[in-house]
Amino acid sequence: MQNAMPFVFVAVVVIVIIGAIFSAIAQRKRREGLFELAQRLNLDFRASQDFGIPGRFGFLKQLAQGDDRYAANVLSGNYQQNDILAFDYHYATYHTDKNGTHKDDHWFSFFILTLPAVFPDLTIRRENLLTRVAEVFGYQDIKFESAEFSRAFNVRSPDKKFAYDVCNPQMIDYLLTNPGLQIEIQGPVISLAFEPQLHVGQIEFNLQRLVEIRSRLPQYLFTNA
Repeated sequence: MQNAMPFVFVAVVVIVIIGAIFSAIAQRKRREGLFELAQRLNLDFRASQDFGIPGRFGFLKQLAQGDDRYAANVLSGNYQQNDILAFDYHYATYHTDKNGTHKDDHWFSFFILTLPAVFPDLTIRRENLLTRVAEVFGYQDIKFESAEFSRAFNVRSPDKKFAYDVCNPQMIDYLLTNPGLQIEIQGPVISLAFEPQLHVGQIEFNLQRLVEIRSRLPQYLFTNA
């Protein structure tokens, strides 16, 4: 048994090294793919870690959790007449068990579109077990005339009128055909978050979906702001 220990140790080290190599290759390919996408869409691209973005947009719930928060692989610029950011987002959480404290790394794909007005907080996300449990403890979501939409989505905002303005019939129809979206509007931005991190081939598609959502916000929200 003792003779097997060095072999097991070496095997573990080799597996760790191979894993690190494959991870580095995957990260390099991701950077290259995003750089090519940025060139094609005439956007700027920065691969390096950016600790300023989580601070700048820390009022968004998804960017205000955990520790060691930073963006990377940032695409920015004008996309279909909208000021956008798209980036990989990292944060860390820690948990302790009998073996000590462990760090868990989390990665999102995050999209932000800047709006020409400032709005109250509004979140739209898929209804799930956690949102239903929250309702039991008094965190009620906003209900709509569309029973199908109310069953499918959890909508929360301190301003019900704003929620009804945003979730108009055109927006409801769009969201029902795009059920995987997690939307937050707050201050001067609208954002989409995806966990786990999206494949490079899905980035442009979700930039387009971000613009589609923006196009369904009523114009009077901006003229009356």
